[in-house]
Amino acid sequence: MFLLLSIFVVVNSNIKMMKNKFIVLGILFISFGAAKMNAQINLGEKAIGALQKGVTSFTLTNEDAAKLSKEAVDKLDAEHVVAATTDPYAVRLNRVFGKHTKGEGYTLNYKVYKLKEVNAFATADGSVRVYSGLMDIMDDNELLAVIGHEIGHVANNDSRDAMRAAYQKEALLDGASSQSATVASVTDSQLGKIGSAMIDSKHSRKQETEADLFSYDFLKKNGYNVNAEESAFRILAKMSEGTEASFIDQMMSSHPESQKRADDAKKRAEKDGLYKAYVQQKIVNTAPAKKAAAKKTTTKKKK
Repeated sequence: MFLLLSIFVVVNSNIKMMKNKFIVLGILFISFGAAKMNAQINLGEKAIGALQKGVTSFTLTNEDAAKLSKEAVDKLDAEHVVAATTDPYAVRLNRVFGKHTKGEGYTLNYKVYKLKEVNAFATADGSVRVYSGLMDIMDDNELLAVIGHEIGHVANNDSRDAMRAAYQKEALLDGASSQSATVASVTDSQLGKIGSAMIDSKHSRKQETEADLFSYDFLKKNGYNVNAEESAFRILAKMSEGTEASFIDQMMSSHPESQKRADDAKKRAEKDGLYKAYVQQKIVNTAPAKKAAAKKTTTKKKK
C-alpha cells in the first residue's frame, strides 16, 4: 500500500512537472513568436528578399499606371513653377500642341515648367510636361519632334512600364503592398520618389528607336516638316558633348548613339523622298504683340 502510494505521489509529481514544462515551453514559444514578428517589422531590409520573389509576377494595368502617374504628376506640378495659361510659354505650347490631345487609349494634357533645364517628359496618364529651357532652344517643328517622341513612349506603353518599375522599387519594396497583385496606396514620400523616377526613367534602345519612329510618323501624318526630327536630335547631340544633364542623357543615351539616331531620322526622310536640310525657324517665347487700339478721330463742323 505504501509502495503504491509512493508511486502515485511520484507519478503525480511528474505530471505536475510536465505540465509546468509545457506551460514554460508555451510561454517561451509565444515570446519567441512575438520577438520574431517584431524582428520582421523592424528589420524591413531582411524582408525585402522574400518580397522581391513575390513581385516577379506583378503586373500593373494601364488604369493602375495612369492613376499612379496622375497622382505623381499632380505632386510634381505643385512643386514646380507652372506657366499660367496666359504665360507666353504656355500660349506657345498650346498653339503648337493644342489640337493634339487625343491618342489611342489616352488623353494628353500639356503644361510648361518654368525651368532653364532642357527637359520634357510624358507619363502614363497622358500628362506632358515641357521645360521652358527646351522651348528656348527649339523652334515649333523641333518641339513637335521632341514632344512627339515623348508621346511615343506613352503610346507604346513604355511610360506604363517605367511606372511599374518605379512602383515596385519605391512602393512594394517599402512594404506598401504584399505579394498580391493589388496596387496599394502609397505614401507622400513614395509618391515623390515615383515622380522623380518617372522624370529620370531610362528606356531601352529598342524603346527609344520605336519612339523615334512614332515621332517621325506623327510629323508625317499631321503634315509637319519631318526633317525637324533630325534637326532636333542634332541639337541634343551637340549639347550632350557639353555639360547638359538628365534629359539629353536619357533621350540620346551617348554621343555616338545620338548621332546615329539623327542619321536614322535623315534616312527615313530620304527613303520617303522628303529630305531637305532643315533650317531652324525663329524661336518666339514672348506674348504676341497687342494691336494698338484705333484712335477715334473727331471732325469739327465748320460754322
